[in-house]
Amino acid sequence: MTDILCGEDPEPAERNPAGPLFVPVRPGSSGCTARLFRTPLGERTAVAFTSVRRLTATLGPGQAWIRLAEPALRALTEPLGVTRLTLDPRFSAPATVPGPGPVPPVAPALALRIG
Repeated sequence: MTDILCGEDPEPAERNPAGPLFVPVRPGSSGCTARLFRTPLGERTAVAFTSVRRLTATLGPGQAWIRLAEPALRALTEPLGVTRLTLDPRFSAPATVPGPGPVPPVAPALALRIG
C-alpha cells in the first residue's frame, strides 16, 4: 500500500507501528509515568527511542525508561491530548539547575529629562 502525503506534512497519513520503543519515564509514588516533552514550537509530544544507546546519548545515563510498543504509548498519551510522537530526537535542552542564590536587585533606571 502506498502512503499518502497530506499537503506539506512530511509524515505519511497512515501510522505504522515503530515496534518496541524505549520510553523515558519519571518514577512516582504509584509507579512510573511517561515523560512528556515540548517541541521547539511548544507543542506537547511523547518521546521514544529505538535503542537504549540513543536514549542515554540524549537524556543521560541516569534517565529511567521502560519498553513500550508504539500503540501502547499512544494509548497512554492521547487521553492527555498528546497526539504527537517524536522518535529518536537528537537534541534536548539541558536540565535547569538552581542558581548560586538570589539575584541581587537591579538599580532603578534613571529618568532623562529633556528641556
